[in-house]
Amino acid sequence: MPDQSRTPRRALVVIDVQNEYFESGGMPIAYPPIETSLQRIAQAMDAARKAGIPVVVVQHDMPEEAPIFGKGSGGWDLHTEIAGRTAELHLNKSMPSVFTGTPLAQWLKEQDVDTLTVVGFMIQNCNASTVYEAYHAGFTVEVLSDASGAPSFDNAAGAASAEEIHRVFNVVFHSNFAAVAATETWVEALRNGQPLPRDNILESSQRARQAARLVA
Repeated sequence: MPDQSRTPRRALVVIDVQNEYFESGGMPIAYPPIETSLQRIAQAMDAARKAGIPVVVVQHDMPEEAPIFGKGSGGWDLHTEIAGRTAELHLNKSMPSVFTGTPLAQWLKEQDVDTLTVVGFMIQNCNASTVYEAYHAGFTVEVLSDASGAPSFDNAAGAASAEEIHRVFNVVFHSNFAAVAATETWVEALRNGQPLPRDNILESSQRARQAARLVA
């Protein structure tokens, strides 16, 4: 369990805020509203800059002929709100996790970072892969719930709404892998030099069991 008394040495990782996820793209984010999550991502970037926290901007690459994220296409481009802001590191990746095939782990070590704050898209795919890998690598992980988003899905395994996917992944993250909070709460933690409060898997499960007994 991370030491809750120390001041975190954070880096903000902004994952794949590319035009493909907006209304003009091939796979728009459905929940939260994309305008809301974009505003929160920009707020987090600005707060990190003010607090002297390094920002890593990540961009997903697919082959030029791919139907989405084709390198060099309009959908592949970073949204102008992100492209117009300064970052200490810009990474391109071809796998879901920001760590796979990139120099991120070494760069974070050189910056003496111990806490990764994750924002961007999609919460169940690239964000989740990054959260899990960062946790396994020994980082303290933070997820800003309103600075992320998901689409809805329908396939042979079933259907899930964007709201359901977003909510469930945040609950799972906060049960064990990350401290989940709203962007404004994180900004306040930056001002105070504090870590975000964490939960644990046992108490998360026990609360759910208690709630089920009360309903029954």
